[in-house]
Amino acid sequence: MPATARPRRSILYMPGSNTRAMEKGKSIPADGLIMDLEDATAPDAKETARGLVAETVRQGGYGKREVFIRVNALETRWGYDDLAAAADTGADAVLLPKVESGDMVRKAEQILVDHGAPDAMAIWCMMETPMGILKAEEIASSTPRMGGFVMGTSDLAKDLHAAHTPMRLPMLTSLSWCLLAARAYRLAVVDGVYLDLADDEGFTASCKQGAELGFDGKTLIHPKTVAAANRAFAPTPDQIDYSRRIIAAHAEAAAAGKGVVVVDGRLVENLHVVNARRLVALADAIDEMDPEAASAA
Repeated sequence: MPATARPRRSILYMPGSNTRAMEKGKSIPADGLIMDLEDATAPDAKETARGLVAETVRQGGYGKREVFIRVNALETRWGYDDLAAAADTGADAVLLPKVESGDMVRKAEQILVDHGAPDAMAIWCMMETPMGILKAEEIASSTPRMGGFVMGTSDLAKDLHAAHTPMRLPMLTSLSWCLLAARAYRLAVVDGVYLDLADDEGFTASCKQGAELGFDGKTLIHPKTVAAANRAFAPTPDQIDYSRRIIAAHAEAAAAGKGVVVVDGRLVENLHVVNARRLVALADAIDEMDPEAASAA
């Protein structure tokens, strides 16, 4: 499956020190779960959490949900052991924090390989520092294992001395730069978290903006936001219906030797068909998720 075809509408952070929360993740209708050994785990709990995450992920039971393990940075005293422990857990991906170069990715990858990581284990990168944003293309092309980017907008805003505004104007350059790099290398890219859990309207608006910009989904910090994210980043029934119709109409026109066709008064060319096929593939993949995960689509 191409990196961008898998549903990633909702990616929920789970504290790696909380076994109960990670167990609850098996019934939360999120497309993906990030077992977090970094920000969500206190320093004095990190070594215990490492073992808990490794064992929990190894036991499985998450259905079709994508499982990430966010490790601590290699320059910390926990980073190397986190990567070594994650390598053979069966997780779909390891998420690296504060990535600022291709070399950082390759060093992490070598540790994973040395400790038995399968070829299918992807590497994802947090894009959350000014240097990381500037090196987005280098990071995107650093290894064939690269699966995608996760925007770390909280850390980025801090480093930029920027405000969290409703339209996120201070962040748009960084968001767009990472989107460009990700799409240039056919990677997935997921938007950052929304911090105000009491602001449902603001969260919905942030999801809408993220979808309009081109993100595959949004990272989340509470299960109550999963359903709204799933709705915002899924193709609508009208989009799916129209996509299926233009695929069929274009195929019929092509069989008749025509390069273009008109559907509902709109000119349809091959580029529209390519996007239509992407939307239909995404809708089909959503339908194939666990019943709980698909119900929020």
